[in-house]
Amino acid sequence: MISVESLIKKQPFKGLTLEKIASQNSFEILTITLEKDAIFPEHTSPKDAVLLLLEGQIEFHINNENHKLDTQQHMRFPKETIHWVKAHQNSKFLIIR
Repeated sequence: MISVESLIKKQPFKGLTLEKIASQNSFEILTITLEKDAIFPEHTSPKDAVLLLLEGQIEFHINNENHKLDTQQHMRFPKETIHWVKAHQNSKFLIIR
């Protein structure tokens, strides 16, 4: 089945919002928005993951390191590693895992 949706475009910048937009046996895709200065608190991923920043600017904290990402940058990170994210601007990103 083919469907066209606008969930990412319509997802508001209000604190932290998270939506699952796709899920299969081998992967899932999450879309996340963070309002400027909002924090996605410490957590881990059950699988190795890729973060793809669609818009904004974030700081990704993992393994006592800070990684600043700007629009259209991406990074990979390992499963079961504690991390957290802070938005320096209203930001939208995908997690593919």
